[in-house]
Amino acid sequence: MTYRPVLTWWLFLVALGPWVGNVAARAIQFEPYVLRTFDGQQVEAELGRLRVPWRHERPEGPTIELAVIRLKGTAATPGPPLVHLVGGPGGAGSVSARTARFHALNELREVGDVIVLDQRGTGLSRPNPVCRERWDFPLDRPGDERAMLEHAIGVCRVAGQRLRDEAVDLDAFTTIENADDIESLRKALGVEKINLWGTSYGTHLALSFIRRHEKSVHRAILAGVEGPDHTLKLPSTAERQLATLDRLTKEDAELRRFVPDFLGLVRGTLARLEGEPVMVKLPSATGPPVAVTIGKFDLQLVTVNALGRTNTARMLPAMYYALSQGDFTAVGRQVQQLRGESVGSAMSFMMDCASGASPERLAHIHREAAECLLGDAANFPFPAINAAWEAPDLGTAFRAPVESTVPVLLVSGSLDSRTPPANAEEVRRGLPNSVHLMVEGAGHGEDLFSASAELRRRMVDFLRGQSVPEVPIAGEPFKFALPQPVGGK
Repeated sequence: MTYRPVLTWWLFLVALGPWVGNVAARAIQFEPYVLRTFDGQQVEAELGRLRVPWRHERPEGPTIELAVIRLKGTAATPGPPLVHLVGGPGGAGSVSARTARFHALNELREVGDVIVLDQRGTGLSRPNPVCRERWDFPLDRPGDERAMLEHAIGVCRVAGQRLRDEAVDLDAFTTIENADDIESLRKALGVEKINLWGTSYGTHLALSFIRRHEKSVHRAILAGVEGPDHTLKLPSTAERQLATLDRLTKEDAELRRFVPDFLGLVRGTLARLEGEPVMVKLPSATGPPVAVTIGKFDLQLVTVNALGRTNTARMLPAMYYALSQGDFTAVGRQVQQLRGESVGSAMSFMMDCASGASPERLAHIHREAAECLLGDAANFPFPAINAAWEAPDLGTAFRAPVESTVPVLLVSGSLDSRTPPANAEEVRRGLPNSVHLMVEGAGHGEDLFSASAELRRRMVDFLRGQSVPEVPIAGEPFKFALPQPVGGK
């Protein structure tokens, strides 16, 4: 009578067949891996591969592969694993972990395992839809916002069609799918809850995950906060940053000998270029000099790009002084680079286009752009570039404020013109268990995310459940670069 238990076991397996298949599809395979930083350090780690659906609403459909690096925790009694979400969108966690950010990741191991995720379409994850195309904006005429936008739409249409012809499901690159990937990762790790550490766009993603999977989150750290309706930047943020630099130049006795009125210099230079663009000849390693024509919009783009990080913002007064002396070489090189660089990742475009902006946010941006010195250069080529990518719009509910009781540590930089402190204050209205830390003098870079030893200590304390005071953290002193003699004399 032995057939009965065998038959019963066989029927049990048949009944569980679909469940077993799903578990296999969600399994994560780890192998030994050595994480080597760019400054020569190395640490033993694990590299994992996880298959997730292209579309989570179609779990039995085609899958893609995510790559994760696990740094084992050092705590005797570890807490929930921490999943690190880098920004961009399009940044690769596997690359960020090799930079100065490694120091923070290493210290956070004191709490538990640290998981560095290459989000879908980035880093070691597959597929990785990096565009082969380059912008190749013409160099022989000044940058014009409308003409450059039309050119960019044409280039992106070609890139998007090529990727779709290669069977890349571009519409699956949204923050909602990205957030559901994290839930698949949590399940694959076999844990009830995870901690989150998001930076820049990673905070946008983390907030979406908290909204969709609140019960899966233990605690979250959000540095450089991009809320659900903050994908497109307010022109007034850059305007305030210019005013701050103007104040700081006036407080710098040495610099103000050259630049007594920084805002006036910016305003006057932009006005001159609007009326009369400048042509500069740049040396070429492969042939005759390259002529680059610089107009107002070119300088607006260069300036707004420099404002975001302190290491470039500190160069702006000296750069404008050089322009006032007729030296356009440095700006010409930047314009040449911007016009010729790679289109980048389709993932980046699709994510931002899908997140979009509310009608109220768009109207606010339009009003401010007409009044601000840098116009809407901070958002170029968004939102109009979606005419090329045709990304799905995630809608009003996605962009609504997130409300959650999850404990959250918000971190802002006082000189961050990409994700200003006002973003964090707006987001925390729906987060009653939140703390907001200010890093004085920090921009949108590692000085905000991980450079401060005091910030790293408070991050560890927060993840351990300890009280974290909202006392500002002193960053590195902000020091301007002084103008160099024009022509090297």
